[in-house]
Amino acid sequence: MQRDIDQINVIPLVDVMLVLLVIVLTTATFISSGQIPVNLAKAKEVGDRKETPVVITLTADGALFLNDHAIPEGGLPNALATEPRASAVVVRADKVTLLERFVSVVDEIRGLGFQQVSLEVIRL
Repeated sequence: MQRDIDQINVIPLVDVMLVLLVIVLTTATFISSGQIPVNLAKAKEVGDRKETPVVITLTADGALFLNDHAIPEGGLPNALATEPRASAVVVRADKVTLLERFVSVVDEIRGLGFQQVSLEVIRL
């Protein structure tokens, strides 16, 4: 009454692969979007960066963050004091942010000596 096994049962393998896929996709979403929720603007053309830039986040309510750390009002010069002036700065601004607030933040960053200031957007 012994039967020879001539097939591999792939159902458990598929189950494990699907669970691993869900885990990878879930963690990749958290890593790529950052910790501070910002609804970014959309653009057709975006640039690619190889180096790790300094990230300034400007939320819809006007709060500023430097690399996911809150910056008090008027504290941007002190927060950027330790960063080299040749490093790239990426500003992540919520799309409902007032243009005047965004321009003042970028102007303050450029006034501190940073020349490579860019805006992070979502590709359409």
